[in-house]
This record gives sequence, C-alpha cells and structure tokens, in this order.
Amino acid sequence: MPAFAKRLDKVTGSAIRALFSLLGDPKIISFGGGNPAKESFPVDLVQKYTDELYKQDGAAILQYGATEGYKPYIKACLDALLKNKGLSGTSANLLALTGSMQGIDLICRTFLDPGDTILVEAPTFLGALQTFNLYQTNIIPVAMDNDGLIMSELEEAIIKHRPKLLYCIPTFQNPTGRTLTLERRKTVAELAAKYDVVVIEDDPYCELRYSGTPLPTIKSFDTTGNVVLLNSFSKTLSPGMRVGYAFGREDIIRKMTICKQSADTHTSNITQAIAAEFLTNNALAPHLESVIPMYSKKLNAMLNAMDKYFPTECTYTKPEGGLFVWGELPYGIRTLDLFKTAVEEYKVAFIPGEHFYPSPELGYNTFRLNFSSESIERIENGIMLLGELFKEAINKKTIDNK
Repeated sequence: MPAFAKRLDKVTGSAIRALFSLLGDPKIISFGGGNPAKESFPVDLVQKYTDELYKQDGAAILQYGATEGYKPYIKACLDALLKNKGLSGTSANLLALTGSMQGIDLICRTFLDPGDTILVEAPTFLGALQTFNLYQTNIIPVAMDNDGLIMSELEEAIIKHRPKLLYCIPTFQNPTGRTLTLERRKTVAELAAKYDVVVIEDDPYCELRYSGTPLPTIKSFDTTGNVVLLNSFSKTLSPGMRVGYAFGREDIIRKMTICKQSADTHTSNITQAIAAEFLTNNALAPHLESVIPMYSKKLNAMLNAMDKYFPTECTYTKPEGGLFVWGELPYGIRTLDLFKTAVEEYKVAFIPGEHFYPSPELGYNTFRLNFSSESIERIENGIMLLGELFKEAINKKTIDNK
C-alpha cells in the first residue's frame, strides 16, 4: 500500500474523543465534553421554521446553493448580528461556513504553506491545533495570564518568528474560559496591522455571557483588514446544524470561497435558512435569555464546589461565561496520569490539559472542566470526588519528595 501523506504524521485524531472511549458507564459524571446542554436546544422552534421553509421554498432549499451562502442567511447575519457588534459590510465580506471549524481550515488553505508559522494562545482549542498540524505548520504558543494573551509576549513572538497567522479565542476562551481585555483587543489589531499578520478571531462563546459587560470584537478595531472574524450557531442554537460564518476583507473572503468550493460546495441550505429565521424573527435573543440562567447556575455550582472541595494548592479560572473552567495542580503532578483513576475509581471524567498545547510538557499539570452537560447535583458530587483525588495526588507527591 502507498505511504500515507506526510501531513498526517503529527495528527493522531482527537485526544478527547479517544479518552471518551473509556466513558461507557452512565454512572460516570462527565466534565470532559464541550457540548451545549441538550435542554438548551430550541427543538420546537426549529421544527416550526423547518416546516414553514419547506412549504414556502422547498424546491430551492433542496437544490444546490451558492458557495457564498444562502442569500437570506447572509443578509440576516449582516443586518441582525454584525451591526449589533458595530461591524458593517456587504455580502462580499461574509461567507457561510459549515461550522466555524471550517473557517479555520479555509483560512489555513488560503494562507499557509508547509513550514509557515502560526501563533496560538497557550493553551488553545485542540481542534485548531489538529488543523494547523495538518497543514504542516510551525506552531508557536504565546503565554496567557488571567486577562488573555500577554501583549509583550505576543509582540516578541511576532518579531522573532514572523508568523503569517495568529489564532485566538478572545471571549470565554476554550479551554481556559478567559476573556481578552478591551485594551488588549485594541493592541492585537494594532500589532496585526504593524507586522502584517492575519488574525483568526474565533468567537463562538461570546453570546454565552452570564455576568460582566460585553466587549467589542478585535475585528471592530481592525483598520487594515488583517482580522477575520469567525462565529457559529453551534453554542447558541445547535452544534448539529453545522452553520457559521466568516467576516473579513473582501479579497480574503473571496479566496476562502474558492477553497470552500472544493471542500463541500456549499453549507447546507436548510440549516442556513433556519438560522436566518431565528435572526429575522428576532428569536435568537429570547432563546439565549431562556438558557443563560441555566448555564449561569451550573457554572456557579461548579465554582462554589471547587472553592469548597478542591485543595488550596489547586488554582482555577472563574469565567464570566462560556462553557469551561481551567485548573492547574502543583508542578510534578501529571493530570493525564490521574485521568484513568478518576474514571475507573472515582467515576468522574475531566480533560487533561496537555492536549491543548502544541507541546504536552507545557500543560502536563493542568485540566479542563465543562459544566454544561451535567445537573447541578451531579456537578457538586463530581467536584467533591475530584477534590478527593487531587488532594490524594498532592499528598502522595509531598510524601515522595520527603
């Protein structure tokens, strides 16, 4: 058999999905996934809009569509979403996506050659790292603090490595839940213009805010067109719909459209049309208002339980929204080694943090928790059990070091 392509050498499939092959027991309390709560899906309204759309325009929806996107969807995104974010443009600035993950892939197709450099937050979204590895890039992590990317570290990395791209999730970041401050958002746009770096601003969690003040996008400070904004309806309506958009400079969007033609021809017409209905009927905001209190209660339940049960040596983020909490244990404790014990003996699952770094040694003592998929009762119980495991690991390390 011929050899597999060399671009697959660094790609092993999703570490998270591999870990979850161990989670067949329904008794296991899972903080590992990143799925929205199933009770958040607006099933009845989706069914209503679907029935109406097929009655009104069924033949057109079932036919091939334009690669650029379903026209009512493009218009609705421009008029109902982007204007609210202080952004303006035409249909030439927006491309319908099959989930924002496709946007990451299309930008890579558009800009990257093997050996090119891309900067990422440390840690960052695992799916993005897999994509960057497929394109045989040089991935350089940039340090974060509780306010997101550290600007001095970012500029130093740009000068040293001359990257083509910077990938960041500025709001309720995956995996940390951190949010980039207003001043740092301005600085990212300024650095992108100064050094001619394209910024992939991936912002799928921004609507899931439970406290604090919403912040403008990095794109809103973009004066040169170097920022491409990606978003999707996966966290607000349904991940199964696989619909999102890219908003950027006309020439970049055109190149991405050409690349999309050979990827999937076009995003599903029906899912674009359903999303458009939510926007044109002003139904998205009320839907979010109905689910945000549920998420807020779950997040607070998790953080309160962590305050109560986790060892004092463990630090963790306290996000104002999104789906994730990020934690760190003392140096010398590898969370990947604790995972199997957590699942088999404590019946609790989490994600070891090293999978979110280009190099595992950068995050071997970190972990990610998701709160959206479990009940409040199971959240508190699961955190109590994880606290016992983490205390045991710290005590063992202390004894071993004596």
